[in-house]
Amino acid sequence: MSEEIRIVIADDHPLYREGVARTLDEDAGLSVVGQAQDAKAAVELAERLRPDLLLLDISMPEGGGLAALRAVMAWDAPPKVAMLTASEEDDVVMQALKAGALGYILKGVGARDLVAVVKDLARGQTYVSPALAARLLAAMRGGKAKPANPLDDLSKREEEILRHVAEGKSNKEIGLALDLQEKTVKHYMTSILQKLHLRNRVEAAVLAREHLTR
Repeated sequence: MSEEIRIVIADDHPLYREGVARTLDEDAGLSVVGQAQDAKAAVELAERLRPDLLLLDISMPEGGGLAALRAVMAWDAPPKVAMLTASEEDDVVMQALKAGALGYILKGVGARDLVAVVKDLARGQTYVSPALAARLLAAMRGGKAKPANPLDDLSKREEEILRHVAEGKSNKEIGLALDLQEKTVKHYMTSILQKLHLRNRVEAAVLAREHLTR
C-alpha cells in the first residue's frame, strides 16, 4: 500500500457520496481516487484503479453492494473492502462479513471517526459499528445464551494469538511476533474458530475486542 491511502467510494446518493469524499480528501493521508453510483461501476472502477480501500453502500442499482463485494473478493488480489451504509439488518451485516468485508460502518458516523476507521481498515484492521456489535455477537451464537466470557475455553497461546487477530495482523505477522511458524498459527486459528463456533477472522476479531482486556 502506498503512503497515501487510495479510496474508491460507491453510493447512489451523490450528495452523500461527494460529502464523504470531501471529508476523506481533507485528510493529508487519504485520497479519494474514484466515485461510483452503482455496483457495476464500483467493480469496474476498483478493477481499473486498484485502490487500497473500497467503500460500498448496500443498497445500490446494478446488484447492490453485496454483489459488488463478492465480485471484488473473487479477484486474486482484491483491495480491502468495507460497507458504508444505513442498513442495520443483522442478516445483511453477517452476509457482508462472511463475504470478506473488513468493516461495516453505519452512515451516522461522524467525520473524524470515519477518517480514523478508514485508516484502520486500510491497515487491515476490522471494524463493526458499536451499535451493531452486541447484536452481531448474539447472531453469531444463534441467539443462545453465552457465558460471561466465551474465551474461557481458549488456551493462553490461543488467547494471545486472538489478541493479535483483533489488531488486524495476518498469520505471518502473528508468527513473527510470537516466534511461531505461519502454519502453526494457522493451526491455532482453526482451533480458535472451532472452539468459539465462529466462521472467519472478522467474527473472531469482533468477539476478541468485546471480551479481551488490554
